[in-house]
Amino acid sequence: MFVLSTGSLFSRQPAPLIGLDVSSSSLKLVELGRDRSGNLTLERCGIEPLERGWVTDGNIEKFDEVVGATRRLLGKTGTRTKNVAMALPASAVISKKIILPAGLSEREMEVQVESEANQYIPFPLDEVTLDFCVAGPSTTSIGDVEVVIAASRKEKVEDRQGMAEAAGLSPVVMDVENYAARLATGRVVERLPGGGADAVIALFEIGAATSGLQVLRNDDLIYERELVFGGAQLTQLLVRQYGFTQDEAENKKRAGELPRDYSNVVLAPYVESLSQEIDRALKFFFTSTPYNRVDHILLAGGTASLEGLREAVTKYTAFPCHVVNPFYGMAFGRAVREKKIQREVPSYLTACGLAMRRFLR
Repeated sequence: MFVLSTGSLFSRQPAPLIGLDVSSSSLKLVELGRDRSGNLTLERCGIEPLERGWVTDGNIEKFDEVVGATRRLLGKTGTRTKNVAMALPASAVISKKIILPAGLSEREMEVQVESEANQYIPFPLDEVTLDFCVAGPSTTSIGDVEVVIAASRKEKVEDRQGMAEAAGLSPVVMDVENYAARLATGRVVERLPGGGADAVIALFEIGAATSGLQVLRNDDLIYERELVFGGAQLTQLLVRQYGFTQDEAENKKRAGELPRDYSNVVLAPYVESLSQEIDRALKFFFTSTPYNRVDHILLAGGTASLEGLREAVTKYTAFPCHVVNPFYGMAFGRAVREKKIQREVPSYLTACGLAMRRFLR
């Protein structure tokens, strides 16, 4: 059965599984394995660019073109794995935490969840894909458990399911992008001083048109916000400065084939502006919550690896900043060329989290 999965309660395929992240600018694929010691290994990864308008606001607008791009990515990475985990954007998913008595049977919990879901979901239940997972014991009610309900319109789920099937894949998990990103971020946080215990972590995922901020503490999400800045602003600066078309600017940016004065004339002002936007987003977090500092800033997304960005963010915010490497500590399989993917590594955060679903029980 095809399910919207948000946690580790649901049965998962023990067979190989690829994580496929569909964004507005590209497809990202990750396939993970384990070595004899049980450590994660990166077996395959790859990125396939998408043209503007093929995917908009999480919706697949050009179905055949995205299917074609998916097939190219599968061929480029050489994977033979058919099972795939995908994700919906958070904006397409309604999620809610509820408290239920511990010890309910699975069927009893399903009945309770459907009853509770009617209160929070503004659509008839037969029009949505609904799933739930037990997050753990309730911190406020002894003997109860926290349960996360997640629901999305069926057409949103079927959109991605159909695209995967048309590309020859078998969708077995439909996650939520933010959840998958947090799962992969957990490995990064564990490698911070003290294992990241009690640390307040600000994760910025810099997308093409928009970016996301998630603030985490001990695996708990304490703040979340969508931000209206992203890598597309750098593309626009290239168009204005050098007279490139939109597609030319995007291609040259990806290939690193830019004019000699690019670093000083375009990149430096953009990095400064982006750092100021990140600082403003954090200040808004501080004024909206009891917190007045973060211990670490993590940057993810294709723009995260821009030269000088990490240093500029540290300068403007006065907090330590790190560029996310979701593959840190993993051995690389023969199909992975480490030097080739180095610049793209921060882009793979969500795809890596999706691929990690293979090992959750």
